[in-house]
Amino acid sequence: MSSVTMRVSETTRNILRELAMKFGESMQAILDKAIEDYRRRMIFEEANKAYAALQSNPDAWKGELQERAEWDSTLMDGLDLSEQWDKDGKVVVHD
Repeated sequence: MSSVTMRVSETTRNILRELAMKFGESMQAILDKAIEDYRRRMIFEEANKAYAALQSNPDAWKGELQERAEWDSTLMDGLDLSEQWDKDGKVVVHD
C-alpha cells in the first residue's frame, strides 16, 4: 500500500502511539480505522439530518411512509409460508 507523509499534532501522535502499543497494531492501522469510523459516522449523521428535514415537511413525510408501506408489502412475495428453516439458515424439507 502506498503512503504519504502528513503532519499531525504531537498529542495526536502520542495517542496513536499509545493505541498502537495497547492493541498491537501499527499507528497507520489505528489511524486508518479511526478515519473509516469517522467516515461512517458522518454518513449516518447526514442521513439522520436528511430524515429530520423530511419529517419536518408533513406532506413529504406522509409520502415517505406510504412508499415504505408499499415496499413492505413485497417482503413475502413468492415465499412459501409453510417453509421451515433450521438454525443454519437452511430450508427443512419434509417429504
